Amino acid sequence: MSTKDFIEKDFYKVLGVPKDATEAEIKKAYRKLAREFHPDANKGNTRAEERFKEISEANDVLGDPKKRKEYDDARALFGNGGFRPGPGAGGGQFNFDLGDLFGGAGGAGGAQSGSFGGGLGDVFGGLFNRGGAGTTRTQPRRGQDVDTEVTLSFTEAIEGATVPLRMTSQAPCKACSGTGDKNGTPRVCPTCVGTGQVARGTGGGFSLTDPCPDCKGRGLIAEHPCTECSGSGRAKSSRTMQVRIPAGVTDGQRIRLRGKGAPGERGGPAGDLYVTVHVGEHKVFGRKGDNLTVTVPVTFTEAALGGEVRVPTLGGSPVTLKLPPGTPNGRTMRARGKGAARKDGSHGDLLITVEVSVPKDLSGKARDALEAYREATADEDPRAELFEAAKGE
Repeated sequence: MSTKDFIEKDFYKVLGVPKDATEAEIKKAYRKLAREFHPDANKGNTRAEERFKEISEANDVLGDPKKRKEYDDARALFGNGGFRPGPGAGGGQFNFDLGDLFGGAGGAGGAQSGSFGGGLGDVFGGLFNRGGAGTTRTQPRRGQDVDTEVTLSFTEAIEGATVPLRMTSQAPCKACSGTGDKNGTPRVCPTCVGTGQVARGTGGGFSLTDPCPDCKGRGLIAEHPCTECSGSGRAKSSRTMQVRIPAGVTDGQRIRLRGKGAPGERGGPAGDLYVTVHVGEHKVFGRKGDNLTVTVPVTFTEAALGGEVRVPTLGGSPVTLKLPPGTPNGRTMRARGKGAARKDGSHGDLLITVEVSVPKDLSGKARDALEAYREATADEDPRAELFEAAKGE
């Protein structure tokens, strides 16, 4: 269905409903007429078949709230099929033919078959949410997004860092100033008339737009292709820029930097830069979300009798950990605010895991002391409860 047919046909009359009919009334009218004129019930009746097509076409538009609104707006603009701009100079009445507005078949401004609003031009392009096919204005194009990677040390990831990134992306060709033509005089693409897009019919009088296959969406065609960019108007460009990686990034995180990608064409905005971060390991510290982790060895006496233990922090002064008497091996304690930075400016914690250190070599004095301790605790069996519990099940 052409745009002209879309506006001139009275779908309300086809279904026999008023213009303010509800969705339920339209649905009821369609079902009644569809049963009456269905080809299966009127075999060999070409008139009934044509009538059934008209009914289906009308329901396809009026039965969809969005299509119905666009249909009503279009008919209101054109006075239900007759475009009447009012008295002209001298008081005469101007009579316009919709065929003139939409352009004849094969004309430069003609509407494409099956498209909705394809030939209305810029005046009515806003109504149908698309540019007109008759315009010769080439559109700005957004630059491509660029992906890159960076490797940070564990400390840089926690504290943040400014790193140099060398990027290779598509940019306007310097040899032809981005025109694609070695003489700098490309012509407007006749297929899309400079829009960079062509309509693709989807049925029901509507269409979708795709990049023009002839100009690859540029809207321009080079008569004398540039030898440097082969007529594309784009060439590889390398540049180095300083990028700030925020504090607290994690391994594998992807950061988006708006407007730092490839430059646009014809005044279009630049694309975005996506940086994938890789983080190295630390010899002492680990990480769990916003918290840092560290394992601290303590002596048997520190764990058994209690005491104070100095613990290192990442990039800061050590903290003092107070061990209560009888601290078991593997217990985790918390030093608040000594972890990784968060987006709100606060910090996670440092999780300190105690590991009782068993000496490999003992002096004579130390061995005597431990022998005395063993004799003093000979009546204690730390595994008694284990065996007792094992009998219960």
